[in-house]
Amino acid sequence: MVITKSKLVLSATVVTLSTIAVTSLGIHSSGQALFQDSHKDLVDEVWQIIYYRYVDGTFNQVDWQAVRKEYLSKSYTDKKEAYTSIREMLKKLEDPYTRFMDPDEFKNMQVDTSGELTGIGITISQDEKTKQLVVIAPIEDTPAFKAGILAKDAIIEIDGKSTKGMDTNDAVSLIRGEAGSRVKLTILRNGQKKLFNIQRARIEIHPVRYSEKNTPAGNIGYIRLNQFSANASKEMKDAIKKLEAKKVSGYVLDLRGNPGGLLYSSIEIAQMWMDKGTIVFTIDRQGSQDKQVANGSALTNKPLMILVDKGSASASEILSGALQDNKRATLIGDQTFGKGLVQSVQPLKSGAGLAVTIAKYHTPSGKDINKHGIDPDIKVELTDAQRQDLWLRERDKLGTLEDPQFAKAVELLGKQASQNTNPIKKN
Repeated sequence: MVITKSKLVLSATVVTLSTIAVTSLGIHSSGQALFQDSHKDLVDEVWQIIYYRYVDGTFNQVDWQAVRKEYLSKSYTDKKEAYTSIREMLKKLEDPYTRFMDPDEFKNMQVDTSGELTGIGITISQDEKTKQLVVIAPIEDTPAFKAGILAKDAIIEIDGKSTKGMDTNDAVSLIRGEAGSRVKLTILRNGQKKLFNIQRARIEIHPVRYSEKNTPAGNIGYIRLNQFSANASKEMKDAIKKLEAKKVSGYVLDLRGNPGGLLYSSIEIAQMWMDKGTIVFTIDRQGSQDKQVANGSALTNKPLMILVDKGSASASEILSGALQDNKRATLIGDQTFGKGLVQSVQPLKSGAGLAVTIAKYHTPSGKDINKHGIDPDIKVELTDAQRQDLWLRERDKLGTLEDPQFAKAVELLGKQASQNTNPIKKN
């Protein structure tokens, strides 16, 4: 999930999330009915947020006023009945990214800014066409990652329970658990079922890893960004500064399998690579655009290659799209995930929470990448077998010349260096 300092989120609905600081909308107007029934009040609070904030003023062709009448005419004996009605109400929008979280689910979402969490380490979403639960990406070096879970895997059972018709909140509740306990996931991959029995663990996430690589293109900086968490910007700045001190000739930024994170983090990181130009446009319900731009604070202007794949989502697509459209970087790998919608996360008075789609985003050139993703400049596809070998069985090859996507990046850096050093001939 991605959130700006002003509470904008660009999210593929996720299991593992970074801490977010949220404030109340304060949208209860003097004309709004206030119910003595606290359960009805919660239902109406959610309805009001959708009514005032949802990105589509037609509510995806749903009569939202009639929905309010329907659900406020019901009697609720306990909060669970209210929660069920809220989820039914939101399903009418057919938007998997607009979702209700009960207090426990909302707390689970607010992971410490230290990047520590308990679980198996995957991010999930609901496919908008098939309605299946799908893995956006496993988080590197987590139990799910080590077990062999891959981006785009469809989760069809959790501990033997079918996920057909299951929303992401229910899936989160079943997948989460105490460290040391186990969860069984039945995965559908390329038409074949696979069973994974995964032990949950406490996971500490450091978003940035970097090293200096001695390659045929010279000494280059290799930076792997796993997630756009609250400390990603600081770690990225430190990595670039240390690699600049080593006088590397160029960079490879690896965003493969990065499911996203904080929007402001992606903007800050883009500003470290580009001095000028637009980073991203967000477009709200009224068609108003908010533009984020570079601010002249780039830390380097050296050649940059970015590695992406189908697990690169949300904030990863903002960063890679900004650098691609501004001709600052060359994208190498597979087509990205395709998440171009913006959510806001709102706490509710009951302690529950609501993620609501309030806008969409476009890349600087105006591309709407939702459901399509970003096409790399240079396509270097890996088979599932190659990805498993590279990311699981032979991790020491990652970011080396035995990594086909990295090798292509090095090749292109070498060509750029050669072109820059060749004397210009004048006639």
